[in-house]
Amino acid sequence: MEIEELQSAWTKMSDELDQQKKLTNKIILDMTKQKYQNKFTTITKYESLGALVCFAIALFVIFNFNKLDTWYLQACGAFTLLFLIVLPVSVLSTLKKIKNIDILNGSYKENLKVYVHTKNRLLRLQQIGIVVGFIGLFFIVPVTSKIISNKNVFLNSLKTEQIITLTITLVAMAFFCNWAYKGYKKITRSAQELLQDLE
Repeated sequence: MEIEELQSAWTKMSDELDQQKKLTNKIILDMTKQKYQNKFTTITKYESLGALVCFAIALFVIFNFNKLDTWYLQACGAFTLLFLIVLPVSVLSTLKKIKNIDILNGSYKENLKVYVHTKNRLLRLQQIGIVVGFIGLFFIVPVTSKIISNKNVFLNSLKTEQIITLTITLVAMAFFCNWAYKGYKKITRSAQELLQDLE
């Protein structure tokens, strides 16, 4: 009788340990998922705020598009609208996709493959955004100048203070873009390490 009781107790304790192990693994996975998603929460907030600013400027350009009275100013206006709408939407949709990878379901290998593909797309969009942002100054400035002050910068020579302001803007943009891109790389690297720890 004692042996049967001992075996029963042993089986019960073994089942309880298995349940506890499963519960511990689930807690660890849930915490990892939360940490993973938190990596992209701050970036998503900043990008959402930036997108709202871009959309507001795009609406301003749309409502004042009739002030762009030459074909080249209208072309600049069209490029400005593309830049202000397409890029933020692309970045936000990619951020949503990368943040919502379900790391609790699917195989580790498949999740990592999806992550790496989406991460590369996100970083590529940032690179495109940087390049287009610098080029964009040369089509956004004429549009805003014409809409706000009714001046066609293509017909007027730049004054010294305008050249200095443009130079300072370019230097500030270079520093900001470099800092932001390094931040993206750091966060995506950290998130990838979290995923790799699940192996």
